[in-house]
Amino acid sequence: MVEGDRRSRGTRGDEREKSALWAAAFANGPNELIDFVLPLWAGAAIGLSATEVGVLLAAEMALSVVVRPAAGVLADRWDRRRTAALGALLYALSCAGYAVAQGAVTAYVAAAVGGAGGALLWVAVRAIVGERLAEDSAVFPRLFSARETGAWVAFVVGLSLIGRIGFAGVFWACAAACAVAAVLLGTAPRRHATGERATGLGLRVVGRRLRPVLFAVVMTTAAESAVGLLLLLHLQRGFGLGVVETAWVFLPGAVAMSVGAEHLHRYVLRFGRRRVLVAASLAGCAFAVGLAWAPNPCAIAALWVLSGLAWAAVVPVQQAVVAEASGGQVGRGMGVYEAACLVGALVGSVVAGALYDGAHWRVACLAAAGVILAGAVVVPRAVRALGVPDVPVEEV
Repeated sequence: MVEGDRRSRGTRGDEREKSALWAAAFANGPNELIDFVLPLWAGAAIGLSATEVGVLLAAEMALSVVVRPAAGVLADRWDRRRTAALGALLYALSCAGYAVAQGAVTAYVAAAVGGAGGALLWVAVRAIVGERLAEDSAVFPRLFSARETGAWVAFVVGLSLIGRIGFAGVFWACAAACAVAAVLLGTAPRRHATGERATGLGLRVVGRRLRPVLFAVVMTTAAESAVGLLLLLHLQRGFGLGVVETAWVFLPGAVAMSVGAEHLHRYVLRFGRRRVLVAASLAGCAFAVGLAWAPNPCAIAALWVLSGLAWAAVVPVQQAVVAEASGGQVGRGMGVYEAACLVGALVGSVVAGALYDGAHWRVACLAAAGVILAGAVVVPRAVRALGVPDVPVEEV
């Protein structure tokens, strides 16, 4: 009887995870594509100034940072499927808002809705996936792979069609993809009767428990975001590439991330989390140093694959240790973790812009490389401080 009940929970958990992974692919494609085209659309279609474009992007990010901890609490107290589905619907509404926007006000409202929707969606999806971490340590690499697959497919399709259907058509397609994600999440199996509601630790307690790794997350995300923006600026201003040409430079790295995450998890099981994090930091540092002397976009595309593989190793490990350290409050843990990621991305973007304008290109790359290299020390120590196993332990 117990064995049969366990098999029932396992089957239900598998289907629940599959629904979440498919939803992640459908939703992250629009997420990444809109982040890429939004600044271009805002200036070309509705005539926003550079400052107004910055405010538009900051509004979405700021609201997303604020909402994410609350989204974590909601994901622990309410049905995670519905929380995630609500987030996907809000993100679809945001895409539709961009599609019909004729001025700044509608764009700002769409950005705010998208920020809130993204917070609900990704915190709850990661909490759903984290439910099976104890029995399958590869769940977060699979989630990373699904997200990145959705991203590069959306880039290929969206940028191939944007000349025919325009920005509005791309936004409507993104809205449709997010609606599909909402349906997948809303129709996923319910969690077993052990309960989706968490009791016990509050948000502040979970935040204090995760404090060692949160600083490391902010630091590494800031460095990676800075490098990404530096690269984007250099391709556009240093090499004079257009939007589509720039996207093709990023594409090989995106494909490498989607394919590599699950394969790299094998090295985590063999060598342990801390050694893999050190190796990934060294690889990221090598990319940033190589970027400083890269002679052409083809060389940069090849180097970007190295950075993508490093990131494919780091992110699933970060999410797994956060889920383990959060105990029964995975939603709260993911909410705090994602807020830290966004803070790091914001800091990295601001610093990268200042470095690009105020320093030599190679100085900017080497500064980012130094921060990434520091992660080889800081990140493994943060994982050790959490008290989670170095090699993932799975239930038999």
